Amino acid sequence: MSVQSTPIVKDLVLVGGGHSHVEVIRRFAMRPLPGVRLTVVARDVHTTYSGMLPGLVAGHYSFDDTHIDLGPLVHRAGGRLYHDNAIAIDPEAKTVSCLNRPPISYDLLSLDIGSSQDTSVQGAAEFAIQVKPVSNFTLRWAEAEKRILASTTPQRVGFVGGGAGSIELLFAIRHRLLKLTAYANRKDIKLSFQLITASDRLLPGYNKRVQKKFEQLLRSAGVELNLCERVVKVQEGLVVSESGKSIDLDHLFWVTEASAPAWLNETGLKLNANGFILVRDTLQSVSHPNIFASGDIAAVVEYPRPKSGVFAVRQGPPLKENLCRSITGQPLRSFKPQRQSLSLISIGDRYAIGSRGPFTLGGRWVWRWKDWIDRRFMKKYRELPEMLSAATTETPIYSADITQHDLQTDPMRCGGCGSKIGDNVLRAALGTLKQRSYNDVIIGLDEPDDAAVIKSKPGTVLVQTVDSFRAFIDDPYVFGQISANHCLSDIFAMGATPQTALAIVTLPLASPKVMRNDLVQLMSGAIEVFDAVDTAVVGGHTNEGQELALGFAVNGYIDYELLKRKGGAQAGDRLILTKPLGTGVLFAGAMRGRAQSRWIEAALHAMRQSNAPAAQCIREHASNALTDVTGFGLFGHLLEMLRSTNNTATVALDRVALFDGARSLADEGILSSLQSTNLEIEGSIDASSIEQDNSIYSLCFDPQTSGGLLAAVPEPNAEACVSKLRELGYAQTADIGSVNHSSNTPSEMIIMLS
Repeated sequence: MSVQSTPIVKDLVLVGGGHSHVEVIRRFAMRPLPGVRLTVVARDVHTTYSGMLPGLVAGHYSFDDTHIDLGPLVHRAGGRLYHDNAIAIDPEAKTVSCLNRPPISYDLLSLDIGSSQDTSVQGAAEFAIQVKPVSNFTLRWAEAEKRILASTTPQRVGFVGGGAGSIELLFAIRHRLLKLTAYANRKDIKLSFQLITASDRLLPGYNKRVQKKFEQLLRSAGVELNLCERVVKVQEGLVVSESGKSIDLDHLFWVTEASAPAWLNETGLKLNANGFILVRDTLQSVSHPNIFASGDIAAVVEYPRPKSGVFAVRQGPPLKENLCRSITGQPLRSFKPQRQSLSLISIGDRYAIGSRGPFTLGGRWVWRWKDWIDRRFMKKYRELPEMLSAATTETPIYSADITQHDLQTDPMRCGGCGSKIGDNVLRAALGTLKQRSYNDVIIGLDEPDDAAVIKSKPGTVLVQTVDSFRAFIDDPYVFGQISANHCLSDIFAMGATPQTALAIVTLPLASPKVMRNDLVQLMSGAIEVFDAVDTAVVGGHTNEGQELALGFAVNGYIDYELLKRKGGAQAGDRLILTKPLGTGVLFAGAMRGRAQSRWIEAALHAMRQSNAPAAQCIREHASNALTDVTGFGLFGHLLEMLRSTNNTATVALDRVALFDGARSLADEGILSSLQSTNLEIEGSIDASSIEQDNSIYSLCFDPQTSGGLLAAVPEPNAEACVSKLRELGYAQTADIGSVNHSSNTPSEMIIMLS
């Protein structure tokens, strides 16, 4: 979680993780702008470098070689990364709408969302594999590769498009398939390749020597060229051209002209005839001064250029400069792109052709040159120079319209009730939040009073719990979801039904507008979770502080006879754990820039998964004890479960599920700050049977946020319980050990390992 030393007064939102934006983020990491908060909204947290995609397909590079991990990069820039897909913009309200969250407010907006292939041809979207967006392509290509290798009949592979992207992809796929079939000794798989283009020549826009060279290379590789054949219809296993020619294909790759998303037409932005955003040579929208665009999605009026990653990369530095100039009220600077760029096209087997204008060259040395250029480019986003903190830049750079009222920077901030969030912020936020109505809530958020008034459930006892913690991620909406799930788990673990919740919120000091927007995002995520389990948020308390924090006091009810305690484990019970371990280590790694975003995303997905269905399932399988695994780690909570029973437990470490990345980070010595405290119970654990540096053992002390449930289930019911939990979506549920009769000999050893 990033801590801002200067109050936030302006929100700069970058939509998309394209080539221009990654350079903007990198430059913000090196030189932040005090008072300005950077938020990145990206469909993919790993952004593909297009220049290395053919090498990835051909098998020359790994996933990590070819992808920029936005998580560490954005964190280094002090920004927030929202993993979501933008679907609309409201320039009047200054909001971006996404698929899975409330609208995001901005003061300044930049779009670098790339493009997709034009699939207006009948059947193309259904039966062809489009190269863009790349994340979808890589998944579909992996599926196609498996089908080809599993086939027993000849495989016909086609490519629609005669540009560099299509030709380079064809060579890469051909190289990969020939290599894999040879390695598997599958000489029975006969491969054939077709290239189909509406043009009368390959590589329009390139010099004739390059065009001729690639025609020769394709023909010598056995590729059948179909020039002047405009595809008008695609069916399963067949494409039909305008001339009436039919071509039978088993796999079709669509690498045609770029197209823009249809939702841009509803934004009010001025677009060109093809739907791309018209921008000036400053990369500023011609119709909306507080919106910028770059990369494939932008069309520069003064300097039209082809859609190319090279031009997108070059737009990064001037885009960052003009975003800073715009938000601080300074004149923008024009950017004139080069007329021509160096083009390096690989042909599968570590061989490349280079061209610029009339010049052409080729060879394996050209591929090595291209490889050096590409790896040097990627290195910039992994090995960042030392960041200048906001305090080491000049003075905070604010535009003229930012007033002392916006800043709220009185020389001394008050404590007590003087630290509460202002009434105007609260009222504006509460007026935006949407929550279901509940019949048992007499007085709640819809008509706030000094306290909430709730109807009690006759014949039940009240179950209460409270929890609160500082934010560990920079996305308030997701943090709200996780915090709500975490606080509900104690209620579920005791077999109770949640009824109401009171929020405890700390917001970092910022302008009233920023604080209102953050509160809306935070509480929207939480209310979504509470509504899903019929629980009303009826009030709470807010105050300002150094960091974002959230917690809830949750009230539930239960028939006393049905109350489930953590201390009822019986000898012979099997120990069942419903979620993997490792959230503490993963987020400690994220703070250090060592955790990969895909690891974090997998953990966040599990942390947002409610424990309610799991608790119900475990009760249905007659569990004797149940608790949630949170701050004390697996061993800490297991010890709590055993202490009142005089029983012991055996845990099979090799059955304990871990989140991806947790073990490798633990092996590096990256651990949670609470780890040393949790280790104080080691005297109760017999670890003599394991190696001293066993990282799984270490992770059993790792504090979990919104962790899974730990249950003691009678042995006859355990297998069915595990199976049902996996069916419910707790895919890594495991039987990790057993509860044993205690020895007659007094011993401090309560947990044994195997």
